[in-house]
Amino acid sequence: MDFEQKLEKYAELLLHIGLRVKEGQDLMISADLSAAPFTKVVAQKAYEAGMRDVVVDYQDDNITKAKISYAKEEDLDFFTPFRGRVYEELAAADTAFLEIKTPNPSLFDGIDPARVARYTKALGAARQGYQAYKTNGRINWLIASVPTVEWAESVFPDLTGQAAVDKLWDRIFFTTRSDQDNTVELWEQHVAVMKKNADHLNTRDYRKLHYTGPGTDLTIELHPEAIWTCAEFKKEDASTYIPNLPTEEVFTIPVRNGVNGTVSSTKPLNYGGTLLENFSLTFEKGKVVDFTAEKGYETLKNLLDTDDGARFLGEVALVPHESPISQSGIVFNNTLFDENASCHLALGQAIGFCVKDAQNKSKEELTAMGFNYSLTHVDFMVGSGELSITGETPDGKVEAIFENGNWAF
Repeated sequence: MDFEQKLEKYAELLLHIGLRVKEGQDLMISADLSAAPFTKVVAQKAYEAGMRDVVVDYQDDNITKAKISYAKEEDLDFFTPFRGRVYEELAAADTAFLEIKTPNPSLFDGIDPARVARYTKALGAARQGYQAYKTNGRINWLIASVPTVEWAESVFPDLTGQAAVDKLWDRIFFTTRSDQDNTVELWEQHVAVMKKNADHLNTRDYRKLHYTGPGTDLTIELHPEAIWTCAEFKKEDASTYIPNLPTEEVFTIPVRNGVNGTVSSTKPLNYGGTLLENFSLTFEKGKVVDFTAEKGYETLKNLLDTDDGARFLGEVALVPHESPISQSGIVFNNTLFDENASCHLALGQAIGFCVKDAQNKSKEELTAMGFNYSLTHVDFMVGSGELSITGETPDGKVEAIFENGNWAF
């Protein structure tokens, strides 16, 4: 296949394997202007598939950077209300949502991290209603990425310009299996394996996990009503979709106050245009009480101070070290890819999919079982070939889940 054929196959993959769009459904695409060429390809494929309307919400990283750099301090708290409402109204109409990420790991270099955090918090607050649709399984949504020069050069520092972009496109096509003729079959097989692993963990019904590795000694409590799931999500109408491409993870949620010990990051985290590197978090009764970072300390501090829930975990995800993305040896400086090369945890909002019958539970009921609420949800990577994880069953038996970074069963 040539590049254009792979590009079209990638677009079709996002629509039909990721979003699993329906004829007559509407599509909202949010993307930076730099992703406009690929956005046009997706829109054409959407109409070819019989979708009713495609709405595109273009942003421009440079305009965002200008606001964060020069706006009055108090104006960083303002987010035009209709920009939040339109997402919520479209979600209520069963629109499918595609978010095309174009990371620039150095976008906010030299800008006060507190200003970036203030803007990010305002954005999260404005879209709380839309986020509720996402976390409770009421819409089909998907996050995917396309290369930018800045991102590609950060991944391949020995290359510049188009050469770096071309190589990154090749890696995206490879990790999403969109360079293969039998893409659909390969994804069906892959999802089946992830489901099998999730089923095993649910059968064992672990009440506690214990992580050990370099710089890591962490215990995490799990609630009896928390369930392990994989990349394939199910909507209220029983239809399914895959919200991240690529994906390798099996995940659940912890008990909010049941996390204790220290965990160290194993890959850089690109958070809002700033790279955080070699950081550690120490938890007591679920809350981050101490932290360190070789790079991005102030940005990490502002993330943790987003709101009360930002200092608690909302997700526990297992990814084998032998996953294709990990074995590529590439650090993508993009959480969408790096989290699928490594076991990871997430600070902030818990995921409703991971609670039995969550849609019929009140906020008070979810809070009582340890469900965490926050304006943010940020994954960070903790897995490596040296990570071990054990699980404790309800009767107190301790079993190996991960050994040397890979599944032990």
